[in-house]
Amino acid sequence: MTAEISKVFYGTFIHSLSLKNLEILQNTLLGIDYFGKIAFIEKDILDEKTLNEILFQWKFPEDDVIRLSKWQFLMPGFVDTHTHASQYPNAGTGMDLPLLDWLKKYTFPLEQSYSSLSFAKKMYPTIVSHLLRNGTTTAVYFATTHLESSEYLAKIVKEKGQRGFVGKVNMDCNSPNDYVETLDDSVKSTEEFIDYVLNLEEEKDGSRLVYPIITPRFAITCTSQLMSSIGSLAKKYDIPIQSHLSENLDEIEFISKLFPNLSDYTTVYDHHGLLNGKTIMAHGIHLSSKERKLIKERNVGISHCPTSNFAICSGICNVRQLLNEGIKVGLGTDLSGGYSKSILNAVRNASIASRVVFMAIPSKGNDKSFPHLTLPELTYLATMGGAELVNLDQKIGNFLIGKEFDALLVDPNCNKSPLDIFDDLDDFERIFEKFMFLGDERNLKSIYVKGQNVSGTDFEEVDSHDKNY
Repeated sequence: MTAEISKVFYGTFIHSLSLKNLEILQNTLLGIDYFGKIAFIEKDILDEKTLNEILFQWKFPEDDVIRLSKWQFLMPGFVDTHTHASQYPNAGTGMDLPLLDWLKKYTFPLEQSYSSLSFAKKMYPTIVSHLLRNGTTTAVYFATTHLESSEYLAKIVKEKGQRGFVGKVNMDCNSPNDYVETLDDSVKSTEEFIDYVLNLEEEKDGSRLVYPIITPRFAITCTSQLMSSIGSLAKKYDIPIQSHLSENLDEIEFISKLFPNLSDYTTVYDHHGLLNGKTIMAHGIHLSSKERKLIKERNVGISHCPTSNFAICSGICNVRQLLNEGIKVGLGTDLSGGYSKSILNAVRNASIASRVVFMAIPSKGNDKSFPHLTLPELTYLATMGGAELVNLDQKIGNFLIGKEFDALLVDPNCNKSPLDIFDDLDDFERIFEKFMFLGDERNLKSIYVKGQNVSGTDFEEVDSHDKNY
């Protein structure tokens, strides 16, 4: 035992071991080293003598153990695999139009405002703090086309201690006259952004919290030359890629007119070198079997954004079909097409979407090939599934020895809790389910990223109603 221990927790831990296996560990001792990694897990510790013997072995004082109360538990932090930081001011408004019209009327005018760094400095700290407060320990962000503002977003993510993937948006065609790049400027500023983020932090153990991610908005707003060029940048720097795919039927039709020589939307991205095991495609609602096969072959991940899909009437993604075909799936809030900043909301809408699919597909006899998503599966999508999409599943997503401690300390019995506990009826499985379907940020007592408690005073500031933008 050589690791020096910085924190030890004693209580209940709930995490996903696989898509179907949700593990609940009670009376468990978990230690974290000074690099934020899980150093040990000791299960079924039922007496103080055994607990103290283990602590003595690790040279950790018994008085410093963080003991969870009866119904508190720790679970892995949420991974939001698709959100637009720049669109947060529009959240909860402007949901009266389909995608392409919605972009023109609401989204592009707002995003153009980030040409002003002072505007970005008013907005970005708020959304990052809000996501952290709602338990999102890892977020995959779209910024805007503006280099300075995008760099500032990456800086804020790092300063607030969140794990993040930040992308400067690329768009050089089919865009407003006041919100569009030239091909050369887009490629040049993207490479500058990559260099900035890669040099933003130097960790002693070689790891980092903030990563750059190549971000073509979608194929409609990017020329072939631009997509090929930024695909080459992704390969050159070995960094991930994100975009939108098959969200809306009008979008798909537009793509077919823009790229008549390519068979489908997914092939457009593949043709330009943008599909690989580090690619995240948001939505994937209207994919053909041929497209799904290509996605599986390229090991592309799909970010399921059910709140947004419902809100702007894009369609309902058949997640069960994707999972059955071996396609990676995580959850995204997709602000501001999605009105909520919470992955818990995405969990609930993912459950509803899967039930709608189940009801809509006629069953034959006892054929139950499309059952709705279960609690273990929903938990997996919100944690380990997201970790897989960002290729950090060997580092975060559950509580295995050697992984970094990104976690939420959940207090179901907090003041003004949105859920009730009945000692005569409830056990931890029921309480966990209640939290996933009824809980909110009030239940999050502490949020940890890489072993550090990021539940700071920023959260109190965010809750204030006195802020003026």
